[in-house]
Amino acid sequence: MDWKSNIIENEAAVHELLRGVKTIAVLGIKTEAQFQQPAFYVPKYMQDKGYRIIPVPVYYPEATEILGEKVYRRLADIPEKIDLVNVFRRPADIPAHVADILAARPAAVWFQLGIRHDEAARTLAEHGIKVVQDLCLMVEHRYI
Repeated sequence: MDWKSNIIENEAAVHELLRGVKTIAVLGIKTEAQFQQPAFYVPKYMQDKGYRIIPVPVYYPEATEILGEKVYRRLADIPEKIDLVNVFRRPADIPAHVADILAARPAAVWFQLGIRHDEAARTLAEHGIKVVQDLCLMVEHRYI
């Protein structure tokens, strides 16, 4: 299979991907104290729409629970199947997470609006993981 087919760039394919998602691990999620930040209110919106959210904050070492869910420090430590990793990290910070994402074996990875890292996307796609870049999960969800 050509890795390029795992790079999801058209609207129909994005919406098809979303229809198959139930469990979303959120890498870089913020806590309730940062409720006005997209890294909190986007996962909250998705949770309110019935998705299972698994928080994976990068900061906030004191946080053990976000959105009523147990916090994990690494994606690879999550004991259940992950349909989608929603990434809230600066592009320069993404390479440091690639090995953890690969170890977790999610079906797909979604880099939020304004986040793009073509090299990381290619690596993930080459390993059979679907990748969406530079789109807001909450906005796209409203269209399905």
